[in-house]
Amino acid sequence: MNRLTDYTSHADALAHASSAALWDLFDGDREQLNIAHECINRHADGSGRAAVRIAHSDGADEILSFDEISAGAARFAHWLDAEGVKLGERIAFMLEPGLPFYVCLFGAMQTGAISVPLFTLFGPDALKLRVGDCNPAVLVTNAEKAELARAVSRDSADGPRVIVADDAFLASLAHFPATYVAKTRANDMAVFQYTSGTTRELPEAVKHSHRTLVTLMFAALYGTGIRPGDEFFCPSSPAWGHGLWHGTLAPLGMGVTTGTFAGKFDPVRLMKALQDYRITNMSAAATHYRMMKNSGKGGDFTFHFEKLSYTGEPIDPATLEWIDEYFKVPACSMYGTTEIGVVLVNFPGAKDFTVKPGSLGKAVPGQKLEVQRPDGSPCDPGEVGELMLWRAQRGQEPGWMSTKDLARIDEDGYFYHCGRADDVIISAGWTMSAVEIENTMLKHPDVNESAVIGAPDEARGLVVKAFVVTDRAPSDAYVKELQDFTRERLAQHEFPRIVEFTAELPKTPAGKV
Repeated sequence: MNRLTDYTSHADALAHASSAALWDLFDGDREQLNIAHECINRHADGSGRAAVRIAHSDGADEILSFDEISAGAARFAHWLDAEGVKLGERIAFMLEPGLPFYVCLFGAMQTGAISVPLFTLFGPDALKLRVGDCNPAVLVTNAEKAELARAVSRDSADGPRVIVADDAFLASLAHFPATYVAKTRANDMAVFQYTSGTTRELPEAVKHSHRTLVTLMFAALYGTGIRPGDEFFCPSSPAWGHGLWHGTLAPLGMGVTTGTFAGKFDPVRLMKALQDYRITNMSAAATHYRMMKNSGKGGDFTFHFEKLSYTGEPIDPATLEWIDEYFKVPACSMYGTTEIGVVLVNFPGAKDFTVKPGSLGKAVPGQKLEVQRPDGSPCDPGEVGELMLWRAQRGQEPGWMSTKDLARIDEDGYFYHCGRADDVIISAGWTMSAVEIENTMLKHPDVNESAVIGAPDEARGLVVKAFVVTDRAPSDAYVKELQDFTRERLAQHEFPRIVEFTAELPKTPAGKV
Protein backbone atom coordinates (compact mmCIF):
# COMPACT_ATOMS: atom_id res chain seq x y z
CA MET A 1 0.00 0.00 0.00
CA ASN A 2 1.37 3.41 -0.98
CA ARG A 3 2.14 6.03 1.68
CA LEU A 4 2.05 9.80 1.23
CA THR A 5 5.85 9.80 1.01
CA ASP A 6 5.59 7.70 -2.17
CA TYR A 7 3.78 10.48 -4.04
CA THR A 8 5.44 13.62 -5.42
CA SER A 9 2.90 15.21 -7.79
CA HIS A 10 0.42 17.97 -7.03
CA ALA A 11 -2.41 15.86 -8.42
CA ASP A 12 -1.54 13.00 -6.06
CA ALA A 13 -1.40 15.42 -3.13
CA LEU A 14 -4.95 16.56 -3.83
CA ALA A 15 -6.14 12.99 -4.38
CA HIS A 16 -4.50 11.20 -1.45
CA ALA A 17 -3.67 13.67 1.34
CA SER A 18 -5.79 13.11 4.42
CA SER A 19 -5.46 13.00 8.19
CA ALA A 20 -5.67 9.20 8.17
CA ALA A 21 -2.90 8.96 5.59
CA LEU A 22 -0.66 11.18 7.75
CA TRP A 23 -1.06 8.84 10.75
CA ASP A 24 0.14 5.95 8.60
CA LEU A 25 3.61 7.58 8.57
CA PHE A 26 4.07 7.06 12.34
CA ASP A 27 4.34 4.31 14.93
CA GLY A 28 2.03 6.12 17.34
CA ASP A 29 -1.71 6.62 17.11
CA ARG A 30 -4.31 9.17 18.21
CA GLU A 31 -4.03 8.00 21.82
CA GLN A 32 -0.31 7.31 22.31
CA LEU A 33 2.39 9.30 20.52
CA ASN A 34 5.77 10.73 21.46
CA ILE A 35 7.78 13.10 19.29
CA ALA A 36 11.16 11.84 20.54
CA HIS A 37 10.27 8.27 19.64
CA GLU A 38 8.99 9.21 16.19
CA CYS A 39 11.90 11.52 15.33
CA ILE A 40 14.84 9.74 16.94
CA ASN A 41 14.36 6.44 18.77
CA ARG A 42 12.64 4.46 16.03
CA HIS A 43 15.44 5.38 13.60
CA ALA A 44 18.24 4.45 16.05
CA ASP A 45 19.03 0.99 14.67
CA GLY A 46 22.71 0.71 15.63
CA SER A 47 23.91 1.62 12.14
CA GLY A 48 25.33 5.01 13.11
CA ARG A 49 23.28 6.70 10.39
CA ALA A 50 23.52 10.51 10.46
CA ALA A 51 20.59 12.39 11.95
CA VAL A 52 21.95 15.96 12.02
CA ARG A 53 24.86 17.64 10.28
CA ILE A 54 25.92 20.91 11.89
CA ALA A 55 27.94 23.54 10.04
CA HIS A 56 29.70 25.61 12.72
CA SER A 57 30.62 29.17 11.87
CA ASP A 58 34.29 28.50 12.74
CA GLY A 59 34.50 25.99 9.88
CA ALA A 60 34.03 22.82 11.92
CA ASP A 61 31.58 20.12 10.85
CA GLU A 62 29.71 18.07 13.45
CA ILE A 63 27.73 14.96 12.57
CA LEU A 64 25.37 13.42 15.13
CA SER A 65 23.82 10.00 14.56
CA PHE A 66 20.33 8.82 15.49
CA ASP A 67 22.02 6.32 17.83
CA GLU A 68 24.05 9.01 19.62
CA ILE A 69 21.11 11.39 20.10
CA SER A 70 18.79 8.57 21.19
CA ALA A 71 21.21 7.33 23.88
CA GLY A 72 21.97 10.84 25.17
CA ALA A 73 18.30 11.84 25.26
CA ALA A 74 17.41 8.65 27.16
CA ARG A 75 20.08 9.33 29.77
CA PHE A 76 18.90 12.93 30.17
CA ALA A 77 15.33 11.67 30.56
CA HIS A 78 16.42 9.29 33.33
CA TRP A 79 18.30 12.18 34.98
CA LEU A 80 15.16 14.33 34.93
CA ASP A 81 13.22 11.49 36.56
CA ALA A 82 15.92 11.17 39.23
CA GLU A 83 15.70 14.92 39.87
CA GLY A 84 11.97 14.64 40.44
CA VAL A 85 10.79 16.53 37.34
CA LYS A 86 7.08 15.89 36.87
CA LEU A 87 4.78 15.47 33.89
CA GLY A 88 4.02 18.87 32.37
CA GLU A 89 6.92 20.74 33.99
CA ARG A 90 8.94 22.92 31.65
CA ILE A 91 12.59 22.31 30.72
CA ALA A 92 14.04 25.41 29.05
CA PHE A 93 17.30 25.32 27.15
CA MET A 94 19.29 28.16 25.61
CA LEU A 95 21.82 26.30 23.45
CA GLU A 96 23.30 26.43 19.97
CA PRO A 97 22.74 23.32 17.82
CA GLY A 98 24.96 20.51 19.09
CA LEU A 99 24.60 17.28 21.04
CA PRO A 100 23.39 19.01 24.26
CA PHE A 101 20.61 20.79 22.35
CA TYR A 102 19.17 17.58 20.88
CA VAL A 103 19.67 15.64 24.12
CA CYS A 104 17.62 18.25 26.01
CA LEU A 105 14.96 18.64 23.31
CA PHE A 106 14.18 14.94 22.95
CA GLY A 107 15.07 13.84 26.47
CA ALA A 108 12.59 16.20 28.13
CA MET A 109 9.77 15.22 25.78
CA GLN A 110 10.21 11.52 26.54
CA THR A 111 9.50 12.07 30.24
CA GLY A 112 6.34 14.05 29.64
CA ALA A 113 8.08 17.31 30.51
CA ILE A 114 7.72 20.21 28.05
CA SER A 115 10.69 21.39 26.02
CA VAL A 116 11.13 25.17 25.75
CA PRO A 117 13.87 26.19 23.28
CA LEU A 118 15.21 29.73 23.81
CA PHE A 119 17.28 31.88 21.45
CA THR A 120 20.96 32.06 22.43
CA LEU A 121 21.22 35.81 21.73
CA PHE A 122 18.53 36.82 24.22
CA GLY A 123 19.57 39.59 26.59
CA PRO A 124 18.47 39.77 30.25
CA ASP A 125 15.10 41.46 29.66
CA ALA A 126 14.01 39.09 26.90
CA LEU A 127 15.16 36.00 28.81
CA LYS A 128 13.55 37.13 32.07
CA LEU A 129 10.18 37.67 30.39
CA ARG A 130 10.15 34.18 28.91
CA VAL A 131 11.43 32.44 32.02
CA GLY A 132 8.83 34.29 34.07
CA ASP A 133 6.12 33.24 31.64
CA CYS A 134 6.86 29.52 31.32
CA ASN A 135 8.34 29.04 34.84
CA PRO A 136 10.74 26.20 33.96
CA ALA A 137 11.99 23.76 36.57
CA VAL A 138 15.37 23.60 34.84
CA LEU A 139 17.19 26.02 32.53
CA VAL A 140 20.00 24.43 30.53
CA THR A 141 22.60 26.60 28.84
CA ASN A 142 26.29 26.79 27.94
CA ALA A 143 29.22 28.22 29.89
CA GLU A 144 29.08 31.52 28.00
CA LYS A 145 25.45 32.18 29.00
CA ALA A 146 25.58 30.61 32.46
CA GLU A 147 25.98 33.82 34.47
CA LEU A 148 23.15 35.52 32.57
CA ALA A 149 20.92 32.51 33.23
CA ARG A 150 21.83 32.45 36.93
CA ALA A 151 21.14 36.18 37.26
CA VAL A 152 17.71 35.77 35.68
CA SER A 153 17.01 32.80 37.95
CA ARG A 154 17.96 34.79 41.05
CA ASP A 155 15.64 37.62 39.99
CA SER A 156 12.65 35.26 39.74
CA ALA A 157 10.50 34.42 42.72
CA ASP A 158 10.83 30.69 42.02
CA GLY A 159 13.73 30.68 39.58
CA PRO A 160 14.78 27.56 37.67
CA ARG A 161 17.76 25.40 38.46
CA VAL A 162 20.51 26.38 36.01
CA ILE A 163 22.52 23.56 34.40
CA VAL A 164 25.59 24.10 32.22
CA ALA A 165 25.51 21.45 29.51
CA ASP A 166 29.26 20.99 29.16
CA ASP A 167 31.28 17.79 28.65
CA ALA A 168 31.37 17.19 32.39
CA PHE A 169 27.59 17.27 32.68
CA LEU A 170 27.11 14.91 29.73
CA ALA A 171 29.73 12.57 31.21
CA SER A 172 27.84 12.58 34.52
CA LEU A 173 24.83 11.05 32.74
CA ALA A 174 26.79 8.05 31.46
CA HIS A 175 25.67 5.70 34.24
CA PHE A 176 22.01 6.06 33.26
CA PRO A 177 20.47 3.57 30.78
CA ALA A 178 20.73 4.42 27.07
CA THR A 179 17.09 3.56 26.42
CA TYR A 180 13.88 5.04 27.77
CA VAL A 181 10.22 4.14 27.41
CA ALA A 182 8.30 7.34 26.59
CA LYS A 183 5.42 8.23 28.91
CA THR A 184 3.24 10.54 26.85
CA ARG A 185 -0.17 10.51 25.27
CA ALA A 186 -0.72 12.13 21.88
CA ASN A 187 -2.50 15.15 23.41
CA ASP A 188 0.09 15.81 26.12
CA MET A 189 2.02 19.07 25.72
CA ALA A 190 5.46 18.62 24.13
CA VAL A 191 6.83 22.08 23.24
CA PHE A 192 6.27 25.68 24.25
CA GLN A 193 7.41 27.70 21.24
CA TYR A 194 7.83 31.43 21.69
CA THR A 195 7.07 33.41 18.57
CA SER A 196 9.79 35.88 17.66
CA GLY A 197 7.48 38.88 17.83
CA THR A 198 3.84 39.82 18.35
CA THR A 199 1.93 42.93 19.29
CA ARG A 200 2.34 42.12 23.00
CA GLU A 201 5.31 43.09 25.14
CA LEU A 202 5.95 39.38 25.70
CA PRO A 203 5.72 37.24 22.57
CA GLU A 204 3.17 34.55 23.33
CA ALA A 205 4.20 30.94 23.86
CA VAL A 206 2.39 28.69 21.38
CA LYS A 207 1.71 25.36 23.07
CA HIS A 208 2.18 22.25 20.94
CA SER A 209 1.14 18.71 21.82
CA HIS A 210 2.92 15.59 20.60
CA ARG A 211 0.29 15.09 17.91
CA THR A 212 1.36 18.41 16.35
CA LEU A 213 4.08 16.38 14.67
CA VAL A 214 1.43 14.63 12.59
CA THR A 215 -0.24 17.77 11.26
CA LEU A 216 3.22 19.27 10.69
CA MET A 217 3.78 16.67 7.98
CA PHE A 218 1.45 18.50 5.60
CA ALA A 219 3.99 21.35 5.60
CA ALA A 220 6.89 18.91 5.31
CA LEU A 221 5.42 17.00 2.39
CA TYR A 222 4.06 19.97 0.43
CA GLY A 223 5.84 23.07 1.77
CA THR A 224 9.43 21.81 1.88
CA GLY A 225 8.89 18.71 -0.25
CA ILE A 226 10.77 16.38 2.12
CA ARG A 227 10.89 12.73 1.10
CA PRO A 228 13.03 9.80 2.30
CA GLY A 229 16.35 9.92 0.46
CA ASP A 230 16.67 13.71 0.60
CA GLU A 231 19.79 15.36 2.03
CA PHE A 232 18.10 18.21 3.87
CA PHE A 233 19.35 21.51 5.33
CA CYS A 234 17.73 24.41 7.19
CA PRO A 235 20.04 27.22 8.40
CA SER A 236 17.36 28.83 10.62
CA SER A 237 17.89 28.61 14.38
CA PRO A 238 15.92 25.73 15.98
CA ALA A 239 14.96 28.15 18.75
CA TRP A 240 12.32 29.52 16.32
CA GLY A 241 9.42 27.81 14.62
CA HIS A 242 10.91 27.34 11.16
CA GLY A 243 14.19 25.92 12.37
CA LEU A 244 12.59 23.65 14.98
CA TRP A 245 9.53 22.29 13.21
CA HIS A 246 10.42 22.45 9.52
CA GLY A 247 14.20 22.17 9.88
CA THR A 248 14.44 19.60 12.68
CA LEU A 249 11.32 17.66 13.66
CA ALA A 250 9.78 17.24 10.20
CA PRO A 251 12.80 15.67 8.46
CA LEU A 252 13.79 13.57 11.47
CA GLY A 253 10.22 12.34 11.75
CA MET A 254 10.65 10.81 8.28
CA GLY A 255 14.10 9.46 9.08
CA VAL A 256 15.69 12.05 6.81
CA THR A 257 19.13 13.42 7.70
CA THR A 258 18.86 17.15 8.33
CA GLY A 259 21.44 19.92 8.65
CA THR A 260 21.68 23.24 10.43
CA PHE A 261 24.00 26.15 11.20
CA ALA A 262 25.58 27.03 14.56
CA GLY A 263 27.18 30.33 15.52
CA LYS A 264 27.27 33.71 13.78
CA PHE A 265 25.76 33.30 10.33
CA ASP A 266 28.15 33.42 7.36
CA PRO A 267 26.69 32.93 3.87
CA VAL A 268 29.97 31.68 2.41
CA ARG A 269 30.32 29.11 5.20
CA LEU A 270 26.74 28.03 4.47
CA MET A 271 27.43 27.55 0.77
CA LYS A 272 30.50 25.44 1.55
CA ALA A 273 28.39 23.21 3.79
CA LEU A 274 25.70 22.90 1.11
CA GLN A 275 28.39 21.77 -1.32
CA ASP A 276 30.25 19.45 1.06
CA TYR A 277 27.12 17.78 2.45
CA ARG A 278 25.72 17.42 -1.10
CA ILE A 279 22.42 18.94 0.02
CA THR A 280 19.51 18.21 -2.32
CA ASN A 281 16.72 20.00 -0.41
CA MET A 282 17.01 23.25 1.54
CA SER A 283 14.45 25.36 3.37
CA ALA A 284 15.68 28.78 4.50
CA ALA A 285 14.62 32.32 5.25
CA ALA A 286 14.49 34.76 2.36
CA THR A 287 17.42 36.62 3.92
CA HIS A 288 19.67 33.56 3.80
CA TYR A 289 19.26 33.48 0.02
CA ARG A 290 19.75 37.25 -0.22
CA MET A 291 22.95 37.14 1.82
CA MET A 292 24.35 34.33 -0.31
CA LYS A 293 23.67 36.42 -3.42
CA ASN A 294 25.24 39.52 -1.89
CA SER A 295 28.40 37.61 -0.97
CA GLY A 296 29.33 37.38 -4.66
CA LYS A 297 30.73 33.89 -4.04
CA GLY A 298 28.01 31.69 -5.53
CA GLY A 299 30.19 30.70 -8.46
CA ASP A 300 32.88 29.29 -6.14
CA PHE A 301 30.79 26.26 -5.18
CA THR A 302 29.04 23.29 -6.78
CA PHE A 303 25.44 22.65 -5.71
CA HIS A 304 23.21 19.60 -5.97
CA PHE A 305 19.73 20.98 -5.32
CA GLU A 306 16.52 19.30 -6.40
CA LYS A 307 14.13 21.27 -4.15
CA LEU A 308 14.23 24.69 -2.47
CA SER A 309 11.78 26.51 -0.22
CA TYR A 310 11.71 29.70 1.80
CA THR A 311 9.56 31.40 4.39
CA GLY A 312 9.37 34.53 6.54
CA GLU A 313 8.98 37.17 3.82
CA PRO A 314 8.91 37.52 0.01
CA ILE A 315 12.15 37.22 -1.96
CA ASP A 316 13.06 40.13 -4.20
CA PRO A 317 13.26 39.50 -7.98
CA ALA A 318 17.06 39.95 -8.16
CA THR A 319 17.60 37.21 -5.58
CA LEU A 320 15.16 34.89 -7.36
CA GLU A 321 17.16 35.39 -10.56
CA TRP A 322 20.38 34.58 -8.68
CA ILE A 323 18.81 31.38 -7.31
CA ASP A 324 17.79 30.32 -10.81
CA GLU A 325 21.31 30.97 -12.10
CA TYR A 326 23.31 29.21 -9.37
CA PHE A 327 20.94 26.69 -7.79
CA LYS A 328 19.14 25.74 -11.02
CA VAL A 329 15.75 25.02 -9.36
CA PRO A 330 12.91 27.40 -8.42
CA ALA A 331 12.65 28.69 -4.85
CA CYS A 332 9.20 27.80 -3.52
CA SER A 333 7.55 30.08 -1.00
CA MET A 334 5.61 28.59 1.90
CA TYR A 335 3.43 30.75 4.09
CA GLY A 336 2.23 30.29 7.64
CA THR A 337 2.76 31.36 11.24
CA THR A 338 3.75 29.62 14.46
CA GLU A 339 0.10 29.86 15.57
CA ILE A 340 -1.65 28.45 12.48
CA GLY A 341 1.07 26.38 10.85
CA VAL A 342 1.85 26.38 7.12
CA VAL A 343 -1.23 26.89 4.95
CA LEU A 344 0.05 28.06 1.53
CA VAL A 345 2.72 26.14 -0.38
CA ASN A 346 4.30 25.68 -3.81
CA PHE A 347 4.75 21.88 -3.71
CA PRO A 348 8.55 21.62 -4.24
CA GLY A 349 9.45 18.66 -6.42
CA ALA A 350 5.98 18.39 -8.01
CA LYS A 351 6.56 18.35 -11.76
CA ASP A 352 2.92 19.20 -12.48
CA PHE A 353 2.83 22.39 -10.36
CA THR A 354 3.94 25.69 -11.89
CA VAL A 355 5.89 27.87 -9.46
CA LYS A 356 5.09 31.54 -10.05
CA PRO A 357 7.92 33.85 -8.89
CA GLY A 358 6.86 35.87 -5.86
CA SER A 359 3.70 33.86 -5.25
CA LEU A 360 2.76 32.22 -1.95
CA GLY A 361 1.34 29.34 -3.99
CA LYS A 362 -1.89 27.55 -3.21
CA ALA A 363 -3.52 26.02 -0.16
CA VAL A 364 -2.18 22.94 1.56
CA PRO A 365 -4.56 20.03 0.86
CA GLY A 366 -7.51 20.27 3.22
CA GLN A 367 -7.07 24.00 3.96
CA LYS A 368 -9.39 26.76 2.75
CA LEU A 369 -8.20 30.37 2.42
CA GLU A 370 -9.79 33.49 1.01
CA VAL A 371 -8.85 37.14 0.48
CA GLN A 372 -11.69 39.24 1.90
CA ARG A 373 -12.91 42.81 2.04
CA PRO A 374 -13.72 44.42 5.41
CA ASP A 375 -17.36 43.32 5.04
CA GLY A 376 -16.32 39.67 4.70
CA SER A 377 -17.03 39.35 0.98
CA PRO A 378 -14.35 37.74 -1.22
CA CYS A 379 -12.05 40.04 -3.18
CA ASP A 380 -11.79 39.89 -6.94
CA PRO A 381 -8.52 38.75 -8.56
CA GLY A 382 -5.93 41.51 -8.18
CA GLU A 383 -7.80 43.23 -5.33
CA VAL A 384 -5.94 43.54 -2.02
CA GLY A 385 -7.74 42.40 1.12
CA GLU A 386 -7.15 40.52 4.36
CA LEU A 387 -6.02 36.91 4.11
CA MET A 388 -8.48 34.72 6.02
CA LEU A 389 -8.24 31.04 6.98
CA TRP A 390 -11.32 28.84 7.46
CA ARG A 391 -11.22 26.98 10.76
CA ALA A 392 -13.67 24.29 11.85
CA GLN A 393 -12.06 22.98 15.02
CA ARG A 394 -13.77 20.42 17.20
CA GLY A 395 -15.82 22.05 19.95
CA GLN A 396 -15.74 25.46 18.30
CA GLU A 397 -18.01 27.29 15.90
CA PRO A 398 -16.57 27.10 12.36
CA GLY A 399 -15.61 30.41 10.84
CA TRP A 400 -13.00 32.61 9.23
CA MET A 401 -9.81 33.37 11.17
CA SER A 402 -7.65 36.38 10.35
CA THR A 403 -3.99 35.75 9.53
CA LYS A 404 -3.21 39.46 10.17
CA ASP A 405 -1.80 39.70 6.64
CA LEU A 406 -2.87 41.43 3.46
CA ALA A 407 -2.94 39.49 0.20
CA ARG A 408 -4.36 39.19 -3.30
CA ILE A 409 -5.06 36.33 -5.68
CA ASP A 410 -4.54 36.11 -9.42
CA GLU A 411 -6.81 34.63 -12.09
CA ASP A 412 -5.26 31.17 -11.56
CA GLY A 413 -5.92 31.13 -7.81
CA TYR A 414 -2.34 31.80 -6.68
CA PHE A 415 -1.97 33.92 -3.53
CA TYR A 416 0.41 36.90 -3.18
CA HIS A 417 1.52 38.58 0.05
CA CYS A 418 0.79 42.33 0.31
CA GLY A 419 2.13 43.24 3.75
CA ARG A 420 1.28 42.89 7.42
CA ALA A 421 -2.05 43.95 8.84
CA ASP A 422 -0.57 44.63 12.31
CA ASP A 423 2.62 46.06 13.75
CA VAL A 424 4.90 43.05 13.39
CA ILE A 425 8.13 43.80 11.50
CA ILE A 426 9.81 41.06 9.44
CA SER A 427 13.46 41.96 8.85
CA ALA A 428 16.02 39.59 7.35
CA GLY A 429 13.75 36.69 8.20
CA TRP A 430 13.38 37.73 11.87
CA THR A 431 9.90 38.58 13.14
CA MET A 432 10.01 41.40 15.67
CA SER A 433 7.43 43.27 17.69
CA ALA A 434 7.36 47.04 17.26
CA VAL A 435 5.73 47.32 20.69
CA GLU A 436 8.40 45.22 22.40
CA ILE A 437 11.18 47.39 20.92
CA GLU A 438 9.32 50.60 21.79
CA ASN A 439 8.80 49.49 25.37
CA THR A 440 12.46 48.60 25.76
CA MET A 441 13.64 51.92 24.34
CA LEU A 442 11.33 53.73 26.75
CA LYS A 443 13.34 52.23 29.61
CA HIS A 444 16.26 54.45 28.59
CA PRO A 445 16.33 57.45 30.96
CA ASP A 446 16.66 60.00 28.15
CA VAL A 447 13.86 58.67 25.90
CA ASN A 448 10.56 60.46 26.42
CA GLU A 449 8.57 58.83 23.63
CA SER A 450 9.30 56.22 20.98
CA ALA A 451 7.50 54.84 17.95
CA VAL A 452 8.84 51.97 15.86
CA ILE A 453 8.03 51.03 12.26
CA GLY A 454 9.48 48.88 9.49
CA ALA A 455 11.40 50.88 6.89
CA PRO A 456 12.22 49.47 3.41
CA ASP A 457 15.76 48.14 2.98
CA GLU A 458 17.30 46.57 -0.13
CA ALA A 459 19.25 43.88 1.72
CA ARG A 460 16.85 42.99 4.56
CA GLY A 461 13.43 43.74 3.11
CA LEU A 462 12.58 45.88 6.12
CA VAL A 463 14.64 47.27 8.97
CA VAL A 464 13.50 48.61 12.32
CA LYS A 465 13.26 52.41 12.39
CA ALA A 466 12.63 54.24 15.65
CA PHE A 467 11.31 57.77 16.03
CA VAL A 468 12.52 59.20 19.34
CA VAL A 469 11.38 62.22 21.33
CA THR A 470 14.11 63.33 23.74
CA ASP A 471 15.46 66.38 25.54
CA ARG A 472 19.01 65.27 24.82
CA ALA A 473 20.94 66.63 21.85
CA PRO A 474 20.98 64.19 18.90
CA SER A 475 24.33 62.67 17.91
CA ASP A 476 25.79 59.55 16.30
CA ALA A 477 27.04 58.46 19.72
CA TYR A 478 23.53 58.78 21.14
CA VAL A 479 22.12 56.68 18.28
CA LYS A 480 24.64 53.92 18.98
CA GLU A 481 23.88 54.12 22.68
CA LEU A 482 20.16 53.57 22.01
CA GLN A 483 20.91 50.69 19.64
CA ASP A 484 23.19 48.97 22.14
CA PHE A 485 20.73 49.60 24.97
CA THR A 486 17.96 47.83 23.02
CA ARG A 487 19.89 44.87 21.63
CA GLU A 488 21.47 44.11 25.02
CA ARG A 489 18.00 43.78 26.57
CA LEU A 490 16.14 41.97 23.78
CA ALA A 491 18.31 40.13 21.25
CA GLN A 492 21.31 40.88 19.07
CA HIS A 493 19.13 41.26 15.96
CA GLU A 494 16.33 43.18 17.69
CA PHE A 495 17.21 46.89 17.68
CA PRO A 496 16.53 49.99 15.56
CA ARG A 497 18.99 50.18 12.67
CA ILE A 498 17.66 53.67 11.94
CA VAL A 499 16.95 56.27 14.62
CA GLU A 500 15.28 59.57 13.79
CA PHE A 501 14.92 62.26 16.46
CA THR A 502 11.73 64.30 16.36
CA ALA A 503 10.12 67.01 18.47
CA GLU A 504 6.82 65.11 18.78
CA LEU A 505 4.94 62.05 17.56
CA PRO A 506 1.64 62.26 15.67
CA LYS A 507 -1.29 61.18 17.84
CA THR A 508 -4.98 60.46 17.50
CA PRO A 509 -7.56 62.60 19.37
CA ALA A 510 -7.53 59.87 22.04
CA GLY A 511 -3.80 60.39 22.52
CA LYS A 512 -2.59 57.20 20.80
CA VAL A 513 0.56 57.40 18.68
